[in-house]
Amino acid sequence: MTGSVASVGVGVIITKNDKVLLIKRTGSHGVGTWSCPGGHIDFGESIEQCAMRETKEETGLEIENIRFKAMTNDIFTSEHKHYVTIWVAGEHRGGIQQIASHEATELSWFEWNNLPKPLFLPMQNLVEGKYYPLSSQVPQDEIPAVLK
Repeated sequence: MTGSVASVGVGVIITKNDKVLLIKRTGSHGVGTWSCPGGHIDFGESIEQCAMRETKEETGLEIENIRFKAMTNDIFTSEHKHYVTIWVAGEHRGGIQQIASHEATELSWFEWNNLPKPLFLPMQNLVEGKYYPLSSQVPQDEIPAVLK
């Protein structure tokens, strides 16, 4: 990895009825793993714009009220890739839930304490960092910004 630089990605945590929306990934890396919608920040794009675009592309949903939640430092050793993932939360605003076949093979809502396996590395790092998406699970001032 000498001479390489880390890339920046955004993960979008969308909750509804005490469940979180996950997709089963396909595409460039992490095929067959589960994670929240998200992806690379395009040149000149804000974190909020990236979160809205990636969510729409991958799930068909529109989101609003996007806010920072945590960060993870994700090193894919076997793939020689390094990402810093910025985790944000967003609220469902509209759209029709649908799977983008080039991005995912499945899309479903899960309880945070009963997530499917295997998890995509950034999602795994978020979970292991003791992040809780629902305010009823932990006081807001105790939610950590995760750096691994």
